Amino acid sequence: MTVKRMDNVGIVVEDMDAAIAFFTELGLELEGRVPIEGEWADGVTGLRDMRVEIAMMRTPDGHNRLELSRFLAPPVIADHRSAPVNALGYLRVMFTVEDIDDTLARLGNRGAQIVGKVVQYEDTYRLCYIRGPEGILLGLAQELGRPTSR
Repeated sequence: MTVKRMDNVGIVVEDMDAAIAFFTELGLELEGRVPIEGEWADGVTGLRDMRVEIAMMRTPDGHNRLELSRFLAPPVIADHRSAPVNALGYLRVMFTVEDIDDTLARLGNRGAQIVGKVVQYEDTYRLCYIRGPEGILLGLAQELGRPTSR
């Protein structure tokens, strides 16, 4: 056996409070928020004198986590938040939601902007990409043929 499970996806942010509020509105639950530093943290990341604040967000089903990180030291050296959908490397996280229209309305109140438009893929999904806090790219999918929250 190689992989047992995927533990989390990490996103680096500047405004931790805004990111937590956004992902809470999406439906994730804050598991914890802690500062991380020390020799072990330097060793695993390869960053010398690293100091970071992390917040772990859990999906409602309890199977997946999103780790939000705000680096205090060393300074952030690259910014990929405005990268288009066809950029190389890590790009986005996709969330399945109960009702895509309701989700867009709620997240719009927190500054989310739709990238293109909501589209339908066959009779299976309604999909879209949004830019969330700090321009982070997220995907939203609503399974069709299942009842919505309305």
